[in-house]
Amino acid sequence: MENQARYVVIGLFTLAVTMAGFAFVYWLQNAGGLGQRALYQIQFESPVSGLLKGGAVLFNGIRVGEVSEIGLSAQNPKQVQVLIAVDKATPVRADTKVDVEFQGLTGATAIALRGGSPTAPALSAAGGAPPLIVADGAVTQTLTAAAREALRRLDAILVENAEPLKSTLGNLNTFTAALARNSDKLDGIVAGLERLTGGGAMGPLTTYDLTAPREFPSIEKTTAAQIVVPDPTAPISLDNQKMLPPFPEATGYGNAQWADTIPKLVQAKVVQALENSNYVGAVSRPLESLAPDYQLLIDIRQFRLPPKLGGAAEVEFGAKVLGSGGRILASKVFSAKAARDAADAPAAVAAVDEAFGKAAAELVKWVPQVLESQPPPKQP
Repeated sequence: MENQARYVVIGLFTLAVTMAGFAFVYWLQNAGGLGQRALYQIQFESPVSGLLKGGAVLFNGIRVGEVSEIGLSAQNPKQVQVLIAVDKATPVRADTKVDVEFQGLTGATAIALRGGSPTAPALSAAGGAPPLIVADGAVTQTLTAAAREALRRLDAILVENAEPLKSTLGNLNTFTAALARNSDKLDGIVAGLERLTGGGAMGPLTTYDLTAPREFPSIEKTTAAQIVVPDPTAPISLDNQKMLPPFPEATGYGNAQWADTIPKLVQAKVVQALENSNYVGAVSRPLESLAPDYQLLIDIRQFRLPPKLGGAAEVEFGAKVLGSGGRILASKVFSAKAARDAADAPAAVAAVDEAFGKAAAELVKWVPQVLESQPPPKQP
């Protein structure tokens, strides 16, 4: 019984191997690349470097066959004859074009068949030989030949422009020599640019503030109106915290800066001065829920530090009082100067502070005069 079972297993194994062999042959004949093929002869008029037997044949980018044979023409040594075997269903027609292309990073050479009109007749054989396709003479130009042509053109360009290139290199040499001779001056220019833009290695910054006027004469009549002071306008050169010199050739004030941008600083001190005067009912910056009776608009025009040796600090700004509906009720320009030597930043700030105090005090005195001539605001 044991011997019979062994014979049964051996028989089943033999039968399975035989059936697998038949299945493999069937796959090769139908789906594995050994099905019915059509042969075509391709004639090249120039070398086909890199093309090997077994190389791929593509039709519109799809692999349809392989290169079967490669050889030279017995009648014309310049011609290369290539025999390809492609799927019989491939629509090779009389106007189908032949090209040679390189695939992937490896640069494997393949034959590429391209297109053809649907109305063109199918390519047929003559005299029992495979149908012949004659390739254009330019399709076999290799990448090496193209690179040689590009180098040749580059060499021609260099030859044609030899004198301009020589002149350019000479000018560059002269320029670099001039830079080397003036390197110490360049260092000074770069340092000056760093100071102007606020860069470079600087020490700790010292901030300075303005003083809002506190002492005001009493007046007979005050107003209960609410006034809002929006952000003042100013030139771009003044819309920052830097203490700029009074004129371009003057020297700045080291690491000194204002406590806030100049417009914000002026706005805060004008609000404080109006509050210190008690001339108006209420004054503040703009608030979302606040509906003021009047607005005080300020346009900063001058905010100049004094020169270090003699001269005067100067502050000038325009003011407008707006009523309801944005109507301008009155406008006036306020300016003041404070003459003193400013050997350092504290002295310069003291001069500007004095000039600002004079102008701000005149502004505060002027506001109630404008409001006095207006009808009292309506009470809600």
